[in-house]
Amino acid sequence: MQRLHAQERLFTSYTKKTNRPCWSLLGLPFDQVEPEQAVDIIDQAIKTKRRCFLSTPNLNFIVQSKRDESFYESVIYSDLVVADGMPVIWTAKLLGIPLQSRVAGSSLFETLQNKRRDKPISVFFFGGEGSAAEQAAENLNRNSVGMIACGSLNPGMGTVESMSDKAIIDQINTAEPDFLVVALGAKKGQQWIMNNREQLDVSVISHLGAVVNFVGDNIQRAPLRWQKMGLEWVWRILQEPLLWKRYLIDGLWFLRLMVTRVFPLATYQKMLRKQASQGLSMKIVNDVPGRNVELVMSGSATIDNGRLLKSSCRKILDQLEAAPKISINCSKLDYIDSSALGTLMLLKANIKRRGGEFGLFGTSPRINRLMRLHGVEEFLLEQ
Repeated sequence: MQRLHAQERLFTSYTKKTNRPCWSLLGLPFDQVEPEQAVDIIDQAIKTKRRCFLSTPNLNFIVQSKRDESFYESVIYSDLVVADGMPVIWTAKLLGIPLQSRVAGSSLFETLQNKRRDKPISVFFFGGEGSAAEQAAENLNRNSVGMIACGSLNPGMGTVESMSDKAIIDQINTAEPDFLVVALGAKKGQQWIMNNREQLDVSVISHLGAVVNFVGDNIQRAPLRWQKMGLEWVWRILQEPLLWKRYLIDGLWFLRLMVTRVFPLATYQKMLRKQASQGLSMKIVNDVPGRNVELVMSGSATIDNGRLLKSSCRKILDQLEAAPKISINCSKLDYIDSSALGTLMLLKANIKRRGGEFGLFGTSPRINRLMRLHGVEEFLLEQ
């Protein structure tokens, strides 16, 4: 496989996919995709040998992202982020964000596994407890029509650094997988991917801890009816009783977020929308060629004028050198919605991956409050 440098890949994924619909929800960027679209994106990444770091945030991901900056950034820097959890979908509906369907990582893998193709997707299982990865590989080769396991490895209970040993990376690359399934626990798994994504010659990488157990028949997945009702967590506790504590902590955090962020945001953004102007203006007022750019964003940045925002960002990125600095003056900004915030999060992620700087400044108190309720103020505002 021809290796693409991660910085180049992320830059390309933003500039060429200018219509990528991305929404900020609870501080994380979510791609607005249905399960079938996510499957197509993964298939296309494998077919064209493009890398895709897939993150599947559920409630636990959101809670962990509030506690750990590196975990938060692992989602920000992902190439595809899908909503894997009914609480995420319920929250999106409450806030008017069009994430219609849960896109579970386990369901994506199952669909790919059962989809016939001329050349099966080669899969490497990395992690899991005991012989779970080995058993998953054996079962996949026995039962799948669309995938074939090319290897498995349980690296043990070491640190991210010890699991990033060159011998381990070489073993994975030598197997030439199309899809690397990581199962190290969400926090450690995401960090391991971030540490090694540039060294791995793999098209699709994702932390899908439960997939190893499901494919290996160590744990049975909840019936579809339970999944649709948002009760898969109950099923998981019945099979893995030790999970009760994690679900309790996550549930309490979710209630706190609902009371302190989500309900106030639902009311506040409705009020601001009524008062805000309808149009958007993007004007460059200071441009040091190839280096520093300052823009003034005026009016309302919403899904209705998202094309203007994305095209403006793309034009600027196309002209920049390796280490740009972009500042956006928001002193004349009346309102910004979740869609525009998602676009700006993608923009900053691309710039930071290229060693640059990005931030918003001049925001009014009401825009500051809006961004705080969205959970993006620390990431987007200039420090």
